[in-house]
Amino acid sequence: MQVVLDNWRLMADGLRVTLELSAVIIVLSTLFGFFVGVGLLYGPWLLRVLLRVYVDTIRGLPLLVLIFLIFYGLPALKIGVGDWQLNTNFGRFQTVTIAFTLFASAQVGEIVRGALGSIPKGQTEAARALGLTFWQRLGYILLPQSVAPILPPWTNIAAELVKGTSLVTLVSMSDLLFSTRKIAERTGEMIPLSIAAAAIYFVICFTISRTGAWLGRRFTVQTAR
Repeated sequence: MQVVLDNWRLMADGLRVTLELSAVIIVLSTLFGFFVGVGLLYGPWLLRVLLRVYVDTIRGLPLLVLIFLIFYGLPALKIGVGDWQLNTNFGRFQTVTIAFTLFASAQVGEIVRGALGSIPKGQTEAARALGLTFWQRLGYILLPQSVAPILPPWTNIAAELVKGTSLVTLVSMSDLLFSTRKIAERTGEMIPLSIAAAAIYFVICFTISRTGAWLGRRFTVQTAR
């Protein structure tokens, strides 16, 4: 594993990009996915239809295809009127973030919709009878009960997103896998470098999985009290 030790700075730079991208897309997809799920369940009919089309369309596309569509298609868009044109020439990080967020928000939205929809309607009706507004019902009654069923599938999505970031190497973004490949091409030592990269991905995903399981137990116990 001497080749790994000799090139640890390059791998660390790639790991930093992977961690930054993973953190950003997990946070953004969780936020947007929450509102997608709420809109699917409680929004006006037109919003529900539009969100359903979005969710079903995105879930039917491979992530790599979506990355290519956004990465190569977004800069080609001409949005504007007259001399004013919207700049759609984003950097690699921003473009890939958009693609991952669009993809993961659809998955998270469906999870949120299912969790909120599983709560007995009697509780919502009782909260409405007490005069609580929609957002009060959502924050005080529905969300606390939906966190426990949301966490396990959300944890799986978060781990899959971390592993999915390896696809950005196909658009020449300097993530962990891209850095590993470049070092391997220069040194010819593919096996030890691949093992090191796999170990790093495993540690990250295992940490997310165990943290999600711990949080799930905590919320389950608190909800049961």
